Amino acid sequence: MANDYKVLYRKYRPKTFDEIVGQKYSIEMLKNAMKSNKISHAYIFTGPRGTGKTSTAKIFAKTINCENPKDGVPCGTCSSCQNTDTNADIIEIDAASNNGVDEIRELINNVKIAPSFSKYKVYIIDEVHMLSQSAFNALLLTLEEPPSHIVFILATTNIESVPITILSRCQRYDFKKLTNEELTMHLKNIAKIENITITDEAIQEISYLSEGGCRDALSILNQLCTSNDSIDLDTVLNNYGSVSMIQIKNIVKYFIENSYEQLKNIFDSMEKSSMDYKVFLKKLIDQIFIEAINLKTANQNQEYLKLKDTIFELNELINKININVDPFILIFLVLIKNVTIGNEGVRETLVETSSKKQVVHEEEKTNIEAKDKTTFVKERKTIKLESQEDKKVENIMIETSSKEEEEYLHYLVDLKKVRVNNCFAKADKSLLLESKEKWLQFNTTLESTNEIKSIIIDSELVLASPTIHIITDNQESIVERFNNNIEKIENKYEEIIGSSIHFIALTTLDWEQNKKEYIKKLKEKYVYEMLEEPSYPHTEKRDTSKNDSSRDSESQYTDYTDILTMFNEEHVEIK
Repeated sequence: MANDYKVLYRKYRPKTFDEIVGQKYSIEMLKNAMKSNKISHAYIFTGPRGTGKTSTAKIFAKTINCENPKDGVPCGTCSSCQNTDTNADIIEIDAASNNGVDEIRELINNVKIAPSFSKYKVYIIDEVHMLSQSAFNALLLTLEEPPSHIVFILATTNIESVPITILSRCQRYDFKKLTNEELTMHLKNIAKIENITITDEAIQEISYLSEGGCRDALSILNQLCTSNDSIDLDTVLNNYGSVSMIQIKNIVKYFIENSYEQLKNIFDSMEKSSMDYKVFLKKLIDQIFIEAINLKTANQNQEYLKLKDTIFELNELINKININVDPFILIFLVLIKNVTIGNEGVRETLVETSSKKQVVHEEEKTNIEAKDKTTFVKERKTIKLESQEDKKVENIMIETSSKEEEEYLHYLVDLKKVRVNNCFAKADKSLLLESKEKWLQFNTTLESTNEIKSIIIDSELVLASPTIHIITDNQESIVERFNNNIEKIENKYEEIIGSSIHFIALTTLDWEQNKKEYIKKLKEKYVYEMLEEPSYPHTEKRDTSKNDSSRDSESQYTDYTDILTMFNEEHVEIK
């Protein structure tokens, strides 16, 4: 027996332009094209997932083939409108699974054949950015000068990956994310039609979780209503690892009021929850931003600056969180860094609580000590604070040797200049491809839990000489981590690949600037000469070639650096 049940996003897929939610501008433009009978040969619809691109393409294909359209709307009664779903002249192609040049050549051959029943033969190519470069090239000429009976409608969620030569031949329509208000209204209407018992708070939470995608919102609603007789806010939160806006607002309220104990209680309650920390972070940043704007409007500039700085720190945290550290500990530490605490006993409790949480987490992960020469944090047996009367937590500084740190930073700057110069001096274009393959092998060989893997995973090798390779990454923080762990990376590379290579990392922007300077000097007949590398500034240089067994256990490595640097502590001692 056939299953007639349809999930909600299929059942309520738009059949007319009026049923499309949230894309008023694009729909009006397409209607106007129909009214004036100015049908282009190629369109491209771009926007996030679930915003109506493919549905609009199907409705537009139906409209241009309608025998009696009125005001840009299909009549719905002619034979073409009645048979849209089975119309052989409307061809849908999934470029994700048909992305080769052979499939496109077959399409081009079929383009020459006139439509069987309709005015136009319409090709809807979904996820067009997945086509290979050769497939795009094969499509170019046909897309530019197709037969008069052909209309192409391309849809993509990644417009940046579509060649400009394709874009220049298409009319572009941008589909935006739906607002929470638009989604909320749409979900309420469907819940009413389907007799789904759901609270307004639950609908608002579903709208937030779907991130502007109508299909995602309907999928969430469908899943919840199949397993629950009624849906309230707790049902949504428990099923999707979310957090209520009431709790988020309380966190921001206590943060603004410097209420450490209340913040601590909330984070303690979240410790064993199944909450998605990314959803939590996004909601927290959104709410802090709203409060920051309110404070700025009220000319409370000091409080505004506190919230503004916290937003940037929380955003940076997304790149620092990894499996070795409980994300909620890091989020908690960022917040309390900016909380003013005057009571000495409370300050000691803060450190003791944070230390206990990290020690418990550390015991679950590893007994390996976290060491990093760039922090110059001295080794001790415990984590403790040397408290001073009436001193704020935010003013406590990590105990370091400022002279050593300054010397080391100068050393890194000099090392970067020398290695870039020497790599340019002996750069070998024929060596670059082979070196890239080895770098990819090194990257893929490392286990996902390896500390080095987290540093190099998105990096790119851009220049190679026989002894020096230049690596780039978009994020400055990752570049710094790379250069601070350069010996460890070089040793691991030699262990896996068998080649002794020196590395240096640059941001993508720095690399582009260095490359321009290099090209300029070549035109000026400048000859690069090899320079001597600077000597390491400290007498007790750590030998990273030792303790290989420790490096082999890096899947259990716990990095305290990111945690400690969040504190502005005057005396933090670590063992």
